[in-house]
Amino acid sequence: MTDKPDDVAPGASDPAPGTGPVAEPGDGTGLTGALEVLRARLGALRLPLETSGAEAARTELRRATDQLDDYLLPRLRSQKAPLLVVVGGSTGAGKSTLVNSILGERVTQPGVLRPTTKAPVLVHHPLDVRWFSTDRVLPGLARHTVSGGGASGSGAASGSGAPSEPSRTLRLVPSDSLPKGLALLDAPDIDSVDTANRELAAQLLGAADLWLFVTTSARYADAVPWDLLLQASGRKAQVAMVLDRVDPGAEATADDLRDMMVEHGLADSPLFVIAEAELVDGMLPEEGVAEVSRWLTGLGGDARARQRVISATRDGVVDSLVLRAAELADAADAQHAADARLRHVVDRAYADAVAQVTAATSDGALLRGEVLARWQDFVGTGEFFRAVEEGIGRFRDAVSGFFRGKPKEAPQVEQAIAHGLESVVLDAAEEAAERSYQAWRGDAAGAALLEGLELSRTPAALRAEVGGQIRGWQGDVLELVREQGESKRGRARALSFGVNGLGVALMIFVFASTGGLTGIEVGIAGGSAVLAQRLLEAVFGEDAVRRLAVQARDRLRARIQAVMDGQAARYTAQLDALGSAETNGAGVRAAADAVGSAASAERQARRAADADAGTDAGAPTEDLTESRGLRGVHVRPAGDNLAKGRPDLGEEPGRKGFWRRLFGEGDR
Repeated sequence: MTDKPDDVAPGASDPAPGTGPVAEPGDGTGLTGALEVLRARLGALRLPLETSGAEAARTELRRATDQLDDYLLPRLRSQKAPLLVVVGGSTGAGKSTLVNSILGERVTQPGVLRPTTKAPVLVHHPLDVRWFSTDRVLPGLARHTVSGGGASGSGAASGSGAPSEPSRTLRLVPSDSLPKGLALLDAPDIDSVDTANRELAAQLLGAADLWLFVTTSARYADAVPWDLLLQASGRKAQVAMVLDRVDPGAEATADDLRDMMVEHGLADSPLFVIAEAELVDGMLPEEGVAEVSRWLTGLGGDARARQRVISATRDGVVDSLVLRAAELADAADAQHAADARLRHVVDRAYADAVAQVTAATSDGALLRGEVLARWQDFVGTGEFFRAVEEGIGRFRDAVSGFFRGKPKEAPQVEQAIAHGLESVVLDAAEEAAERSYQAWRGDAAGAALLEGLELSRTPAALRAEVGGQIRGWQGDVLELVREQGESKRGRARALSFGVNGLGVALMIFVFASTGGLTGIEVGIAGGSAVLAQRLLEAVFGEDAVRRLAVQARDRLRARIQAVMDGQAARYTAQLDALGSAETNGAGVRAAADAVGSAASAERQARRAADADAGTDAGAPTEDLTESRGLRGVHVRPAGDNLAKGRPDLGEEPGRKGFWRRLFGEGDR
């Protein structure tokens, strides 16, 4: 389907003789282009998080895009397309019977179309078929054409054939009982027990140029119809109400319905009342539907009248869409804020975990228990300590002799350091997981993401991962020692025997601060740290030791950070998969503003064109209803037409003749 207006489609109605040109909107103001941009922005919008009002926003998003696809963009691209009247209402209101009775033929008879199928039925003039057989309107519905239509009920299907999902099929029934330029769509029940059926009914009503809403004395106050009617009133959709099956003496029901219409913003909508009557061949008496038929006559046979209805509905939809898009932009911003909020609590929890490990590896807390014992075993208390006490010269000699002896305790010190460090990291990760879980569980957006996931505890595989990172860090430390030793000539031989020992000393020095120790531990750990420092300085010098310590700490922090990032990703990956971080209302809001500006320009251009043409095509639709005397309640008992000075509509045989005579000369 292209963006080119389809104004030359066969069957499009021309202005009626003597009415003059009808001013119509064009693309010069950019309204169609602005709406296409908004459609693209809404199509890309995702609202995956369970924020406040998210479910309602998703429904509104679906309705907005449906209305753009089903009605607004097709109507702007094809301005001469027939007026689409959607007949909707509650279960058992008599919609199909009304359509059949107006047309004088069974276009929706049982056994062929409805009620044995959920598929909506669109009745059109045969020459208007191309307006509806393509995806110009309601592109999401497959087409199923019934050739031969009418009351025969034996028409063969053509086009897309019988689909596997009947409710997503639009049944097309050609009927020469209708004039060109007018189509009737019999929609599913708005309160159907089938959810898909209800949603389709609402979608079809959103695609209408005009609603013909049918209710009954028993159902007119139901909540579901009024929810939809309030939406229609909010966007100034053109609506006509039909109160069906009114028993004699129950005319007060119509007065009550009129009061409700006034209360809900539908004071200017016509109300037709059809008295309870016995069906003849499954159809209402002609006089019972005369007022509805006469009103539709004015629309179907008068190009200016049709344009008034189309313009009023289209303008209302555009205005409503601008407001709804702004609300959807707010919903998108709420999604973005929720994503940021959920990420923040995770980032903070795991950043605190890294800080917790960093503190534990720099405040002397690790120089306790097994680590301290293995270090003391490693250095001993004999010649090694005496060398420290008697001077640096003898200390260096002791270091050389010490490392030539290849002490076997160094691996045990490394293992003790690894075990202690592993416990610290695992504890910090466990605490971060619990904090993140509790924060998400207390947030509606996060709680929905936790379902079915085990995120409150660290995974069993984490211990092995942490162990691997610690061994990697110890390898980093040994590599630093080896590289530093190789840069000093004359030390290679000593270092070839002492890399492990010097590496352990550097690890001890990294953990050297005594901030977390108390009592006797301070002296022991402090002495251990001094010893490690003196040992390293004796080999590499003071400046090199400081540099090595910084590098060792940085590498340890990087590995701990990698562990915590991986644990945090268990949470944030849920958000990444939804793309909620990219949800932003700015683009939708800007597109909505552009539509509002383009709509204002388009209406100014239309008014100017109306003035130049000397027409009032842009006049409010209620003027049309007033001029035809159709506002208010109409109760026409059988046989009352002659008493009211109207022609006897039953003087000629055949229901089709009734409709044709109402329209007189074709389109007029």
